[in-house]
Amino acid sequence: MLVLLPPSEGKAASGRGAPLKPESLSLPGLADARAAILDELVELCLADEEKAREVLGLSEGLRGEIAKNTELRTAGTRPAGEIYTGVLYDSLGLATLDAPARRRAGKSLLVFSGLWGAVRVGDRIPSYRCSMGVKLPGLGALNAYWRAPMASVMPEAAGDGLVLDLRSSAYAGAWKPAGEVAERTASVRVLQSQLVNGVEKRSVVSHFNKATKGRMVRDLLLAGARPKGPAELVEVLRDLGYVVEAQAPERAGRPWALDVVVTEIH
Repeated sequence: MLVLLPPSEGKAASGRGAPLKPESLSLPGLADARAAILDELVELCLADEEKAREVLGLSEGLRGEIAKNTELRTAGTRPAGEIYTGVLYDSLGLATLDAPARRRAGKSLLVFSGLWGAVRVGDRIPSYRCSMGVKLPGLGALNAYWRAPMASVMPEAAGDGLVLDLRSSAYAGAWKPAGEVAERTASVRVLQSQLVNGVEKRSVVSHFNKATKGRMVRDLLLAGARPKGPAELVEVLRDLGYVVEAQAPERAGRPWALDVVVTEIH
């Protein structure tokens, strides 16, 4: 099973470990694209702070993030699973998983990134600021820039098993499973269910969405679940206590759509 995750806007500080070693990152087929973005991002942040703030979409209060980007080649690193913070990663709780579940996480979790394309949670990276929605002056919109490199490496990364896609829309655009890979992909949406004047209303709420996805991945890892495809995933999630509504694709070469319905976060 390969689980595709979004990163987090907020990130922990860079670690005290050795500086970035690009050649050590997973998915080496992305190396050239990573290097091009890294070069332009560092140069932009060194040359013109105000322009960098505009390009990165940072408020005045986040101006300090620009200095962080200027040190990407020399800053200490820590595992990506420690760099990414926020609701999803808090609920996932990688640090509190037992040893077998942590090993499964290292093999199955892939975090998409505007700067790195995608990294595994054990890959050592510095803290940075560069979302997939950024449009660099030279390379253009990162969402579009990553499509060709990702298309060349992701089918192999997906292997022959289930692909569980939990990415937000901005990151999903960087790689869309196609063909037989899509047919074993399950794209998940979390809906909050509420009764309003006796009538059920469903909506996508950011906190519920992120927290539920993190908790769901944690439960799958702890259970040692290895569903072979979307239909089996639905049964596994229901056995774990989730309310899941599944829609199989109407045409070949399309992913399954899964709605996980929640009323509260446990």
